[in-house]
Amino acid sequence: MTDDMTCEIDGEEYVLRRDGEGLQVGRRVAGDVAWLDTVDPGLLPDAARAALESGDTSDQALLTAVRGVVQAEVQRGG
Repeated sequence: MTDDMTCEIDGEEYVLRRDGEGLQVGRRVAGDVAWLDTVDPGLLPDAARAALESGDTSDQALLTAVRGVVQAEVQRGG
């Protein structure tokens, strides 16, 4: 995975970044990034991890995984 990767989901721009052994997920708002959560990439499906490693931000498995992280943050009240 490269330094920062950007993907678009439902018109929102999300940023993915390695943070040690974790994966930070953030939403870009007005040029700034609001970091939502850091997740263990080992919890992602194999296809999503492979997309991360190859830098394929259009991969549906990766987009589904990011949606899940975002939804969990919304449910927690973030």
